[in-house]
Amino acid sequence: MNEKVYDVVVIGAGPVGQTAVSRCRAADLTVAVVERELVGGECSYWGCVPSKALLRPVLVLADARRVDGARQAATGAIDRQAVFGRRDRYVSGWDDSGQAAGVEAMGADLIRGHGRLDGVRRVAVATPAGDTVALLARHAVLISSGSGAAIPDLPGVAEVHPWTNRDGTDSSRVPARLAIVGGGGVAVEMATAWHGLGSAVALLVRSGVLTGMEPFVGEAVIGGLRESGVDVRTGVGIRRLRRTGESGEVTIDLDNGDVVEVDEVMFATGRRPLTDDMGLDTVGLAPGSWLETDDTLTVTGVEGDWLYAAGDANHRALLTHQGKYQARIAAEVIAARARSAAVDVGGWSRFVATADRFAVPQVFFTDPEVGSVGMTERQAREAGLPVSVVDIEIGEVVMGANLYADGYRGRARMVVDDSRGVPVGVTMVGPGIGEMLHSATIAVAGQVPIARLWHAVPCFPTVSELWLRLLEAYRDRREPTAG
Repeated sequence: MNEKVYDVVVIGAGPVGQTAVSRCRAADLTVAVVERELVGGECSYWGCVPSKALLRPVLVLADARRVDGARQAATGAIDRQAVFGRRDRYVSGWDDSGQAAGVEAMGADLIRGHGRLDGVRRVAVATPAGDTVALLARHAVLISSGSGAAIPDLPGVAEVHPWTNRDGTDSSRVPARLAIVGGGGVAVEMATAWHGLGSAVALLVRSGVLTGMEPFVGEAVIGGLRESGVDVRTGVGIRRLRRTGESGEVTIDLDNGDVVEVDEVMFATGRRPLTDDMGLDTVGLAPGSWLETDDTLTVTGVEGDWLYAAGDANHRALLTHQGKYQARIAAEVIAARARSAAVDVGGWSRFVATADRFAVPQVFFTDPEVGSVGMTERQAREAGLPVSVVDIEIGEVVMGANLYADGYRGRARMVVDDSRGVPVGVTMVGPGIGEMLHSATIAVAGQVPIARLWHAVPCFPTVSELWLRLLEAYRDRREPTAG
């Protein structure tokens, strides 16, 4: 079998893989990228893009109803078909020809099929036509294969054919009753979207909601969901599921004895690596495992510094923007190593303490919205940092917030490492807060001292004045007034 030889082979042409291709091509490396589904990946067709396209009309309507004068005009029902049409436009009707052309315009070869490792620096691609294409990488193979929905092994789960995140974003049928199982970001966003589209939604949560964030986040999101009419049940587990009746409704038996009857059930209970059929065993790794990497995104446990993993596959931060960030780092490392066979990894100071370990930003488009970056209070204290924690109720102290929404309800927290005088974590909850997060990301990732942040003056009257109020709260905490 003749091998096609490239400098770099990328497995997975989602946003992460495409970023790696772009940066490797900018370094004048030859690249082949392998994709088994749609070029653009989960994010473009079943994740970030379609979910936000569905959520935006729902959240716009909620925002309008918070402003007197607009509230009176927002009296009609949401136009479901218009929302689905908007979603379809943003996913290009699940046609990836535009993104495929973009990859080829970068000067990379796109090979469609299922790629598997086949030994050191080798990839075998099973094509849709039934052929096998053999690829050899001179310098590197980068795995950016993403992740898939993890469905728990529960009695009856197979027979009910549950929705996953993909059904939650590509369906154009609104179930009259929808149960969503899980308490993470996908679960709460889909509960927000489908309730807004007209489903009677029950959110079934074993423990809490968004438990990796500050405790007040979950409380606010649960409160918002319940206020809108979502049936949120926490502390419940599922004993079994079954489809019954002529209509094929789903019956869910909970471990507390309750029974929930719905038309569809969606599981948003975590993700799994798509590495079970990727030939990991041919290079001494366990099939189906997350790929552990160092801070150069080089996979550990494989000799030769030729195998890399970026994005969900390495389980560092299952977020598209973080995966693209990792891909940029990996491409720079690959290009540098291609120029010199002997590279001192310890000398890669630019890549040590990468931001996907200490300054990960994330936004959840719920009502209210949630944004956070860096450490929570608990994480900072567990890390042994001497911290001060300051909170503000945004609507009580920020005029711009109340101009944004009458009776604005929201909260912000800043966690400060007192030994260095820098913020190490910021969390915000409130309408429209997602667009506020990047300022916090700059402060945390840039380790900007509080003393300098005083000179970044927020405009009046904007919601961004919450920064001034956080700084004032920190000053007052550190320098209490006499008496």
